[in-house]
Order: sequence, then C-alpha cells, then structure tokens
Amino acid sequence: MDMKRLSSGRLRAIGYDRRARLLRVELDDGSAVEYSGVGEDVWRRLEQSGSAWSYYRDNIEEEFSGRRVSARTAETKVNPLDALFGKE
Repeated sequence: MDMKRLSSGRLRAIGYDRRARLLRVELDDGSAVEYSGVGEDVWRRLEQSGSAWSYYRDNIEEEFSGRRVSARTAETKVNPLDALFGKE
C-alpha cells in the first residue's frame, strides 16, 4: 500500500487499498490504525481534505472500527548502516 505523507493534526501518513477497501493511518506517536470497509469516496475526501485530521476524526474514527497494527510500513526505508552500528 502506498502511503501519502502529510502533517495534519496527529496524522503523519495515510494510505488506501482499493481492492481490499482498507484505509491505514499513521499517527504522530508512531502508532498505525487500519480501517476495513472504507469506500473509495471516503478515501478521496480524506486525501483531498484541507483539514485531513478533522475529516479523519469526524468521518472515519467515529464511523469505522479500527485495529492497531505495526507502525512499520513496507515503504519504510532501512538504512544499511543501522545493522553495522547496532540500530536494528
């Protein structure tokens, strides 16, 4: 899932899987939440919102049940020097 980076309230990244109808949000505390059954219209409104944090709170967090998932995404780049310096 491609994540769109942003800075809106506590939101730091959002992503959507159209086929699975799965929305993923990453928050400023490093946590991530996935919401299933989210329609493409809701995703578009969130993605294009001038205030994504407000839209998220009012239309997603309140309307869909989410589950916490690992905040590390597939898009997270791993620095190859981290292993060398004991940061893995």
